[in-house]
This record gives sequence, C-alpha cells and structure tokens, in this order.
Amino acid sequence: MKTLTEAEVEAALAEMPGWRLVGGKLVRDCSFADFVAALAFVNRVGELAEAQNHHPDIDIRYNKVRLGLISHDAKGLTRRDLRLASLLNDTFCNAGEG
Repeated sequence: MKTLTEAEVEAALAEMPGWRLVGGKLVRDCSFADFVAALAFVNRVGELAEAQNHHPDIDIRYNKVRLGLISHDAKGLTRRDLRLASLLNDTFCNAGEG
C-alpha cells in the first residue's frame, strides 16, 4: 500500500479535527469522566477497528485514551489510516466524547 506524502497528510489533518501528527503517526487524545467510560470507548473503537481490519495503537490511562494510527506494514501513513481516523471521528470522538 502506498504511503501518503507530507502534503496529503497535512491536507487530511485540516479536515479531521482533533487529530495531529506525532512521530509519524496520526494521534488523537480523548478524555472521559472515569476509567469505566474510557474502557467502554476503547471497546467500541476495537469493534470498529476489527470491522475495518486496521487496528490503532491504544494507550489508556485512567480516564484518558490516546489513539495512534499508522500502517506498520507500509512503514508510514496510508489512506487506510485516514479512513479509520475519519470513521472514529464520525462515530465516537465528535459525539461528545474526546
């Protein structure tokens, strides 16, 4: 799978609120009321990621969740990462969570 150019990543980030580029990954931080709410969010993300067959790096610290997207097999960002980030925004992050 072809990796995205820097210009393509920058253009995509302008259309995806909350996401930023950190160490070559698309990253989004989300905060919740407590650990239970954060864990429920992670489980919903897992279901969506499994359906897409593309799995984010997930770090959970009490009520904070960090999602990281990169196509490890392509050694960079691909359209697959942008698609999952957009789905996560549409499904969860922009619905009052994060």
